[in-house]
Amino acid sequence: MTVDKETAERLALSFGAEAARYDRTRPAYPDELVRKIVSASPGPRVLDVGCGTGVLSRPLRAAGCEVLGVEPDERMAEFARGGGVDVEVAKFEAWDPAGREFDAVVAGQSWHWVDAEAGPRQVARVLRPGGVFVALWHVFAPPEPIEQAFADAFRKVAPDIPFRVGQSRAEALKAYQEGCLRTGEAFVSTGEFTSSEQWAAGWDHTYTTAEYLDLVRTMGSVTLLGAEQLTGLLDDVGRAIDAIGGRFETHYDTLAVAVTRG
Repeated sequence: MTVDKETAERLALSFGAEAARYDRTRPAYPDELVRKIVSASPGPRVLDVGCGTGVLSRPLRAAGCEVLGVEPDERMAEFARGGGVDVEVAKFEAWDPAGREFDAVVAGQSWHWVDAEAGPRQVARVLRPGGVFVALWHVFAPPEPIEQAFADAFRKVAPDIPFRVGQSRAEALKAYQEGCLRTGEAFVSTGEFTSSEQWAAGWDHTYTTAEYLDLVRTMGSVTLLGAEQLTGLLDDVGRAIDAIGGRFETHYDTLAVAVTRG
């Protein structure tokens, strides 16, 4: 999906309108990856870039980390604060760390919103030598009939809004794996970080029609749809799920790239 800068900024700030729904429906991060972050970090101080509602911050806090979130959307930040996360509102690239250093910097489902050149420089600025940066993404695809219904419905209701639809799970997984590699290479190329590692964890999850439609409302360009467009999309996708029994099982892979500050 290629979008212009204005659309990208609208997308980045669109999730806060449904902060509670976002927090309720977005998948948690696997315990084994949370443990790997904690183990790789040389200390407890963690900065969560684009922390959103605190989906990653909360388990890190529960594991004993001192977490500070940086989030550009005040609505998301306020929700995260309600869950006990300290949050400062700013775009990460423009955020002033005021001399603070961190043992780890993490980005769960958010690094793709950060400027590719300014982001690594800012991480190098705030990450102590020997500290670790970890970016994570969830990858999944519903069964082919549901994915096709989604693709057809989105193109019907919003042919002019860019959205990546119709990818198979294998295609999506390959794209995200390549994205992790590129992210690691971008950090290493600055000369401030050592070679990157790739982490992964997988699990299965079952969605009912209502649960999946709840998640759909928080997805990328779906947040830009008008009320009538959204109703049309949800109706078509809901009918497709009901046609296969009103529920489906899907496999999630959570991919991560980790680099260490030199």
